[in-house]
Amino acid sequence: MNGTSKGATELAELTVQEKERIARAALSRLMEPQDIVGLALVRAVGALDALGIATGELSAGASVEREITALLSQDGTTPTWTGMATSQRRWAPRVRDLAPERDLATMRRLGGRLVIPGDELWPGQLADLGLQEPLCLWWRGPERPIPSPRRIIAVVGSRDSTSYGASVAGDFAHGLAQRGYSVVSGGAYGIDAHAHRGALSGGASDMPTIAVMAGGVDRFYPAGNEDLLRTVTHQGALIAEVPPGSAPTRYRFLQRNRLIAALASVTVVVEARWRSGALNTAHHAESIGRIVATVPGSIHSANSAGCHRLLRDGGAVCVTDVGEVAELSGRSGEWMAADKETPAEPQDGLSLEDLILLDALPLRSASSVDKLATVAGLSPDAVRAGLGRLGLLGLASSERGAWKRSGNA
Repeated sequence: MNGTSKGATELAELTVQEKERIARAALSRLMEPQDIVGLALVRAVGALDALGIATGELSAGASVEREITALLSQDGTTPTWTGMATSQRRWAPRVRDLAPERDLATMRRLGGRLVIPGDELWPGQLADLGLQEPLCLWWRGPERPIPSPRRIIAVVGSRDSTSYGASVAGDFAHGLAQRGYSVVSGGAYGIDAHAHRGALSGGASDMPTIAVMAGGVDRFYPAGNEDLLRTVTHQGALIAEVPPGSAPTRYRFLQRNRLIAALASVTVVVEARWRSGALNTAHHAESIGRIVATVPGSIHSANSAGCHRLLRDGGAVCVTDVGEVAELSGRSGEWMAADKETPAEPQDGLSLEDLILLDALPLRSASSVDKLATVAGLSPDAVRAGLGRLGLLGLASSERGAWKRSGNA
């Protein structure tokens, strides 16, 4: 591997975390984001040994392959995988291009860094992605931590936004930033750009906005948003799971959507066509128990067809102002509890439906959404939305799609 050769003494002097950082930097270039077999390999043996196995320098062995198979099964993933040799052949063409120290040096020149699990700056909410948690984050921006999910709202939508969508996205993001929220989006044209600009103009948050990129953070893409993205690097954060120089391919746009969804407590779809990347982000959010909200539009507008689809299918909550978005995040209940003279309890500020759902949750064995709907007398859609809110408050926990009350309740 180019750029990874070190003398034995110099290598021995590296800390465990530094070795881990170099390995994850190399793996992020070797493997595509959401390479489920690669991620399972890292989970099974750690980044250092995973790099050795992936490049053919180490043998996986039958026990490692069994553990990977078990991890894939637990994740509910059933890829067509016939063993490590098949994956190694897939990764082999990229081995000669691995130069993690060069990539790390590039980030230092840009004033950025590589953040990995275990670092103080690592966003803990990404663990909710389970096996699909990213290997690392290439990061440009001030060295301050990304807020917890309850302080982050995702605002996403069409690239070819209408004046209506642009106005709503900007107003929402501005109002959220003034309330101390951070707005996360994808840095693209249209709704993404208006969300970032609105958040930057709000100015009350330490990190007003976060842009999750599909390509390397060494280039500002799209070029028309260069000034905007450069401002984001100074006042917020520009992050990606692919290394410097990586192209923003169509597939990587879809892959990064899961990070946008996982960082935030609520994903707001402002405008989306019937088939839209924003709907992909909403799907990721729903799959990990996050709240999805959407803005209604004209029935004559193709740019709102996807939003209306989300509402019709019952996967999203209708929102028409910033206050409704803030309420969904749980912050309203948090503020009301903080104003009381008595010590705040986790249940303070819950709606009647959420209190009923909390009472219906079992303490020991987890229960399905359908069963909870029967016990609580709520619709399955209301139960799913309520479980997302209770989960963010630490009052409910999920086990393979079933739910029970957590120890905080």
